[in-house]
Amino acid sequence: MNEKEINTINTFTSISLKEMDQVALMKRVDTKFLIAKKQLIEILELVKKDYDVLEIEGNRLMNYNSLYFDTDLKKFYFDHHNKRVRRTKIRIRKYVESDIYFLEVKQKDIKGNTIKNRIKIDNFETNLSKKSTNFITETTNKDYSLTSTLWNSFKRITLVNKNAKERVTIDLNLSFSLDKNEKRYDNLVIIELKQERYDRNSPIVKILKKYRTHPYSISKYCVGILNLYKNIKHNRFKQKLIKINKISTTLWNS
Repeated sequence: MNEKEINTINTFTSISLKEMDQVALMKRVDTKFLIAKKQLIEILELVKKDYDVLEIEGNRLMNYNSLYFDTDLKKFYFDHHNKRVRRTKIRIRKYVESDIYFLEVKQKDIKGNTIKNRIKIDNFETNLSKKSTNFITETTNKDYSLTSTLWNSFKRITLVNKNAKERVTIDLNLSFSLDKNEKRYDNLVIIELKQERYDRNSPIVKILKKYRTHPYSISKYCVGILNLYKNIKHNRFKQKLIKINKISTTLWNS
């Protein structure tokens, strides 16, 4: 983030991690939006009266590192590609400022709700431990054979609605890596609204609508796979990749 963006975030009232636990929303509806980074300051200014910002030890811009897992046949990727409603995502995520690692299992149910279960672990595991595999099996009721497939890092701003049970995450500076290959999206911002049920009256939804920005289904994991696994089938994701790259290119030229 540049100085203007940081200054804008600093004008928000803050909320602590403990206070945010009241809106943990481990079962929820997730709604994503894509914007260009140049729009971020203006949107933040327009919503700051309605939201607090998460602050941890003086930090309001948090760093996240993730390691994703999938089967050898990339079942989780293809479930998303093939538009299966029930699908699973498995990752280890480091919350850098808190220095905490979680093994996280995210599942979509038949109604489109996201259910997240997680356990604390000590560090990243490129080969999952017995404790981790047992947790995955117990959570999914499936005995998957999993391998690490993708690293991901990004910076996140987390907003909490002052008047409703709602969180908003704003992810920027996305980076994906595999072996020595890397793909960065420095000019793309993913806004994700987390609610018990989708509410079009949310302040940020109303603001984004004014910018002609509407909900857009996208998975960071799938975007990373698309970029780093060159021969993988992706015909149903082609338009999404075009849109993402258009936003990034437009920003560079602005």
